[in-house]
Amino acid sequence: MHISRLQLVNYRNFERANVVFNKGVNTIIGENGSGKTNLFRAIRLLLDDTLLRSAYRLDEKDFHRGLGDWRGHWVIISLEFEDVSQDEAIQSLFLHGTGNIADGTIGRATYNLIFRPKVAIRRSFGDLPVGDTSGLAAVRSKITLDDYETIFTGKSVADFRDPATYKELVGDFDAVEFPQELSNPAIGGVIPGMLSISREVCFTFVQALRDVVADFQNNRTNPLLTLLKGRSGEIDAASFQPISALVKGLNDAIEGLPDVGTIRADIRETITDAAGGTYSPRSLSIRSDLSDEADRLFQSLKLFVGESDEQYEGAIHELSLGGANLIYLTLKLLEFKYQKQKESFANFLVIEEPEAHIHTHIQKTLFDRLNYDDTQVIYSTHSTHISEVSNVENINILGRQGGRCDVFQPSAGLDSGQIGNIQRYLDAVRSNLLFAKSVVLVEGDAEEILIPILVKRVLGLSLDELGISLINIRSTGFENVAVLFHDDRIRKRCAIITDLDRAFIDTDDDILDSEEDAAAKKKALGSQVAGLRREAALKLLCDGNPWLTAHFADNTFEVDFVAAGNAGTVVSVLSDIYKDAGTIAVSKEELESGDIERFGTRVLTMARYAGKGWFAIILGRMITPETVIPDYILDAIFQAHLPVTTQTWANVLEYRVGVLAQSDIHAPEAITAMREQIRRYSRGEIDFAGVRSEMLTAFPADGINVILASF
Repeated sequence: MHISRLQLVNYRNFERANVVFNKGVNTIIGENGSGKTNLFRAIRLLLDDTLLRSAYRLDEKDFHRGLGDWRGHWVIISLEFEDVSQDEAIQSLFLHGTGNIADGTIGRATYNLIFRPKVAIRRSFGDLPVGDTSGLAAVRSKITLDDYETIFTGKSVADFRDPATYKELVGDFDAVEFPQELSNPAIGGVIPGMLSISREVCFTFVQALRDVVADFQNNRTNPLLTLLKGRSGEIDAASFQPISALVKGLNDAIEGLPDVGTIRADIRETITDAAGGTYSPRSLSIRSDLSDEADRLFQSLKLFVGESDEQYEGAIHELSLGGANLIYLTLKLLEFKYQKQKESFANFLVIEEPEAHIHTHIQKTLFDRLNYDDTQVIYSTHSTHISEVSNVENINILGRQGGRCDVFQPSAGLDSGQIGNIQRYLDAVRSNLLFAKSVVLVEGDAEEILIPILVKRVLGLSLDELGISLINIRSTGFENVAVLFHDDRIRKRCAIITDLDRAFIDTDDDILDSEEDAAAKKKALGSQVAGLRREAALKLLCDGNPWLTAHFADNTFEVDFVAAGNAGTVVSVLSDIYKDAGTIAVSKEELESGDIERFGTRVLTMARYAGKGWFAIILGRMITPETVIPDYILDAIFQAHLPVTTQTWANVLEYRVGVLAQSDIHAPEAITAMREQIRRYSRGEIDFAGVRSEMLTAFPADGINVILASF
């Protein structure tokens, strides 16, 4: 049996979420604050028998903040199971509790936690006339958490995420229309406490590895203590008797030491002198507190580990962070193995971010070995090394959209061939796109190296600050990855940057052409045809898809960089590429000619001569705030970063004004005045058009004005 689906309605930062799971190992990916911990807690509320009963009593913080007024709304956490065992005892459990019967047997089951107003409140809602907003406000104003109840149900058939279903079960708060039926059978039958699923499954939760040394020092959270407690109860009293006698003898020997007896007598004498015989203790002894009882003796044990090649074993607090985390995780996995031996009818291992401070090789090895038989593993991760080897069909991505969290399944609706292509492409670098707020895909090293530098030097913001991950596909096979960004899959923005490779040299046949010239013309024409095909394919892929856009360099990145007005930047690195003065002089003249055939040929010759990646690194050192970002790159960046916020533009303008202030060309009064206009814009006192006009008036020659004019 395995969890096939988790639905969350109005729970913390989930408004309506659908999480899909498969057998085996499942991966949860998401940025910080996207809801991974909340998702795991939701599962634990239904399956973790170690949680205190008070945990099921939710409070105001457990309601989705987007509701505004939570009073009257329901929180619903619903698990769906598939492949329910045909064992008679298991069938009986689900038949009475959660099972959905088909053909006389139970193959699918649902198990739900519902936090809802008690019957008196639900009746008050149902009695309200349709549209009676004042009456609704009066009823809601009196509701407190004491008016809520937690119930567990099974055999539900409702899709709780469907807004229409929610209105049918709970009511329409906008229209003030509530059901007369106080207990709709669609939510399933209430499950008695004696049939709790959590008591019948093996469930182990490994929390995020943040401060495991503190956990080892806490008796409640110490995983070693948990293991030892479980084993101490299995020790036969007769076989433990010799150990008990040894401990007693050791304690007696310590207590009988002459120095111990002397100190004990001196303490009694001193306290009697200080407080008198009436108020002195009746007895006082000094002895070891080492217990001769099996369970207490086991609890006194501590773990010592030798981490290096030296013959030294240190306590947990002496280990490296990675070493301590690995030991903690190992003990929790052993705890799971012990529980699994009890032959529960289902086994679940839930691990939160297991990679903290652990070497990348161990991360991948750990992932490979978590695939236990008859066990469903669900873990969350920030590690691209783990996500690289995860099965894309078993991945759920959490993404923040305003104040709520959405859940995406990246393989939804794709055929096996498309899924296979994605799986091959998502190495440790490219899998970063699964974690990103938005993505820019590029085809080569030059774009990967220079675009981040251009954005930082010209706009004053890094791609990370804009929430953009730039991924180098290292080919033109964008479709293999871009299909991920779709309404059915990852609802995040993705911009593709690629070259059209239009020929900028004369490609007409000429009988006077040398063999080398003829080959160059043939290659240019072939690249141009391939570019046109790529453009058509990408435009078709993007058509009707609100999450995907394509942006094209007319020729290639290097050529379009010069054409945008950056000939001087390329000229400044000539001495890094060539050593011959004559070659440098000719190259300078060609780059500054304004003739695309001449400067295009030269800049590509330089890139090939130095190597495109190395040429980009050299060029990157010369990028300044005055460098011009080609239009197609700017379009891609701002398409990925939609909507562009007021704060983003304010930061860009503040950076540009700071650059202008350092030049000592402009009067301090002009700088101060413009900064005040930026503050007014940030406060909402003037709009974007207003601050754009102010910048153009104050500093008409600054390159940022060209960028602002396009918005």
